[in-house]
Amino acid sequence: MPGKLLARSFFEARPEQVAPRLLGKLLVHRTPSGLLAGRIVEVEAYLGPHNTPPDPAAHSHRGPTPRNLVLFGPAGHAYVYSIYGRYFCMNITCEPEGRAGCILLRALEPVVGADRMARNRGLKMESGPCAARELTGGPSRLCQALRLTRPEHNGLDLLDAASLLQVRDDGVRVSEALVTPRIGIRHAAERLLRFAVPDCHCVSGPKSVAKGFRSARVLVC
Repeated sequence: MPGKLLARSFFEARPEQVAPRLLGKLLVHRTPSGLLAGRIVEVEAYLGPHNTPPDPAAHSHRGPTPRNLVLFGPAGHAYVYSIYGRYFCMNITCEPEGRAGCILLRALEPVVGADRMARNRGLKMESGPCAARELTGGPSRLCQALRLTRPEHNGLDLLDAASLLQVRDDGVRVSEALVTPRIGIRHAAERLLRFAVPDCHCVSGPKSVAKGFRSARVLVC
């Protein structure tokens, strides 16, 4: 297993503080056929309902429901939800229990098992930046590539050494993050809560990054 597990305290801060620091960390899935791992290169922060004003794009903004209950639990757990009845997206819970902040994983850079990720996506394994983006450049693509689903992975503790799904630190440091508005949503899309590794070929929506529309670069502490 590459690197070491992150501490719970890493995720107990506000999502917009945790999100840029999460860049460069590894998402690792232990499967029956071996490890699948990707480096986190793009994320979005979603704020809990205790914020003023609330974040209308967050699944938690109306309070706890059977669907989103994981968000209101401890930090460092996987919140996996389905879209269009067939695809999945994964978030990581943040802040102390009850506050329901989270971070959506938008893109990974394949590190271990790229050939199996391609098979999981129904693609031929190719090389080059476009191929990597096709594998894990998007929230649903990365879940499909790593074979993550709501029935199997929702609620897993990502900081437990026995968990099939973990977030780990292998020493790679991202010193600067590109910050842009969140994409693919209708509500509160203007908020600068999307964070990406600058000049990374795996990020989703590369055109919006290339144009630099309302973007900025910030130092990652």
